[in-house]
Amino acid sequence: MRVVTTLPSATEIVAALGLEPVGVSHECDFPPEVESLPSVTRSRIESAASSGEIDRQVLETTADEDGVYEVDVATLERLDPDLIVTQGMCDVCAVDEAVVADAVAEIDADPEVLTTDPHSVEDVLADVDRIGAATGREERAREVRTELEERIAAVRDRTAGLGLESEDRPRVAIFDWTDPAMIAGHWTAELVEWAGGEYGLADPGERSRPREWDEIRDYDPEVVIVAPCGFDLEQTAANRTDLTEREGWADLTAVREGRVWAMDGDHYLNRPGPRLVDTLEAVAPIVQPGPGDVGPPTEVAIPFDELAELESRTLAPTDSRGE
Repeated sequence: MRVVTTLPSATEIVAALGLEPVGVSHECDFPPEVESLPSVTRSRIESAASSGEIDRQVLETTADEDGVYEVDVATLERLDPDLIVTQGMCDVCAVDEAVVADAVAEIDADPEVLTTDPHSVEDVLADVDRIGAATGREERAREVRTELEERIAAVRDRTAGLGLESEDRPRVAIFDWTDPAMIAGHWTAELVEWAGGEYGLADPGERSRPREWDEIRDYDPEVVIVAPCGFDLEQTAANRTDLTEREGWADLTAVREGRVWAMDGDHYLNRPGPRLVDTLEAVAPIVQPGPGDVGPPTEVAIPFDELAELESRTLAPTDSRGE
């Protein structure tokens, strides 16, 4: 089957099912071999800009009805897909179903279009089943889902074994954008609860949205995770002052107690595919560190204070040999 995916999470699900798409989005980068596949999408946003500048560009493109993304119709037609996997959750995060529908109307092929719209962990697991059924990989989909569910259960069992009372659950805030400040929604509340925290700024399934800074200060999180959508750790480092220069940042309990972390929001928290379980496994030792815990893998999350050093290494000049 000739499958085209228009968002990274769909590409990861398809790969987990043992298939290689014939075409992917410009943002797809995992597993690494998909980066060499034809790209069927492009963005009108300068992704290397600051968080505030990206927000401005997004507002401008949506206001003039151009949209953030476009489909390369010529490439799509050449790939002649049987199935296109797209999304309807957010027209800022990735190419959405409306843009794909317009592109399909321009080509000779008549592919099935499968739209994902996850807002919970169960929705993500259900997408594994749906894509498995659409590609004839039902058995493999069941295996993938079972493995993910077992890993989720292991984290939840660890939390249950702690015998937590309500006062033992720290107040957690996870930012999925920094200018403006946005609190992560969708599946995030579930992940925090399963990890042993309280997520009082958003309900399960609620969309991410901008928040007044005073609301966040009043909540006074005891644990903060900064995971901007589309940003890896290096880009988060470059934008860290969006938060650190805000009035009252240094007074937050999480900051005073050194419980602020930066997470790769691009590959983990904001990518609703199999690695959402990796996100849960990384959040758990941040929220409820146990004896002997070494914390999450450094490619996933690092202490926020280490971002300045990361930025300095990233920006350090090199000599003619690249050293």
